[in-house]
Amino acid sequence: MRSLTATLLAAALVAAFILAAGCTGTGDVSNLRIGYQPSTHQTAHFTAMEKGWWQEDLANLGITRVTDYQFGTGAPEMQAMLSGDLDIAYVGSAPFIAAVSNGLDAKIVAAVQTQGSDLVIRNGVAYSTPADLAGKKIATFPPGTIQDTILRTWLEENGVDPASVTIVAMDPGAATTAISAGQVDGVFLPHPSPSIIVAEGVGRTVVKSGEMMKDHACCVLVASGSLIRDHPEIVEQIVKTHIRATEYNLEHPDEAASIYSAKTGQNVETVKASFRDWDGSWTADPHVITTSVVEYTNLQHELGYISRPLTQDDLFDLSFYDRARA
Repeated sequence: MRSLTATLLAAALVAAFILAAGCTGTGDVSNLRIGYQPSTHQTAHFTAMEKGWWQEDLANLGITRVTDYQFGTGAPEMQAMLSGDLDIAYVGSAPFIAAVSNGLDAKIVAAVQTQGSDLVIRNGVAYSTPADLAGKKIATFPPGTIQDTILRTWLEENGVDPASVTIVAMDPGAATTAISAGQVDGVFLPHPSPSIIVAEGVGRTVVKSGEMMKDHACCVLVASGSLIRDHPEIVEQIVKTHIRATEYNLEHPDEAASIYSAKTGQNVETVKASFRDWDGSWTADPHVITTSVVEYTNLQHELGYISRPLTQDDLFDLSFYDRARA
């Protein structure tokens, strides 16, 4: 299996290309640099950005500009953070773990959401039990991501050798195109991709990620070690703004769908369907995900993705959330 280190290094070229248009890596804290992915999991960032809350809430702390950068999956996003090109990141907890194992100086300072991915099988392809996936081709996120980790673990727990399934690494756009073109038999992707595929009449959801691993952690808010040490007041405000956006979305889901649609170009009704159909839940509280995130380190170690399991102290700084709530 291709090593996770090799995956991260290969992603460096992608990250460098994406970040070339304005991210200098100089550590200039006046420009807050945010990484994100185009998933409904991370709608808190879209709302805070669209409403100007990042800029508004951080202005009195010396932030004059907020720049965000989109990544297809967590590996190139974490490579950008490893390179010093991001200050904070909305990212899956599993690729963050892999990056920490490879030397990333950063901590999870808040949760973003739990669960929220679906296994979608192309219409016309038979599926009754996990055993039916043997010999099939399934597209999901790259090795070391949440989707890859959960899928492989779930297959093994159901007596299916992951090697009997052709698991191909793709970002959501490529995977959605592949299932539509009949190039893969199914996909395991975060929302809104499952709702997009269903709306297009291409496939149907057969298993939700919460059925594979109940209440599992998914995306998290990560702050760089330098920002935590040198500007803790900025990190605390970032967490406060994230809480503000998370709670706003929970109270105004239709507006959140419109904001997401405007940012990504996705059909707003499909986004609303995603909010209705997913088994995910937005939450900013990192205390509810600590056990799940640490368990990912054991699973990734068993899969050979990281050299040793990591601890809660290796991964989290809960103090910013606690102060923000206080």
